[in-house]
Amino acid sequence: MSINPELAGRVYPAQEPYVVGREKIREFATAVKATHRAHFDLDAAASLGHDDLLAPPTFAIIVAQRADALLVNDPDSGIDFSRVVHADQRFTHHRPIIAGDELVATLHVDTVRAMGSGAMISTRAEIATVAGEPVATTVSSILVRGEDQ
Repeated sequence: MSINPELAGRVYPAQEPYVVGREKIREFATAVKATHRAHFDLDAAASLGHDDLLAPPTFAIIVAQRADALLVNDPDSGIDFSRVVHADQRFTHHRPIIAGDELVATLHVDTVRAMGSGAMISTRAEIATVAGEPVATTVSSILVRGEDQ
């Protein structure tokens, strides 16, 4: 199956909120070797003016990937995940992510560009609180290799 060129411009609406937990922040910080005390200790986070633990900047990927899964699992997309190569990831933060946040992401398929028998797909996840406060924007590019690659 080939990649659907009509994916460009498609929007996948926000799904169930992701509730940011303290232990998830601590686990993520440990996994990515983020050592700032504000990721682990409430007093350290409070000394920086935060109400709870501060997530590392790349924590937004957890919420973004939940949104990306809507595209990858869309039977109309033509994406075979076993043929996906992650090409690029960028983050723009509008405010820090802290424990207790309830976050949702709306996924926008910005471009689909044919590359031989495959395609490069660029997406943008707009992450916000359930109240609508912008938190982060992630931009991702994936290469879906064609059958002959």
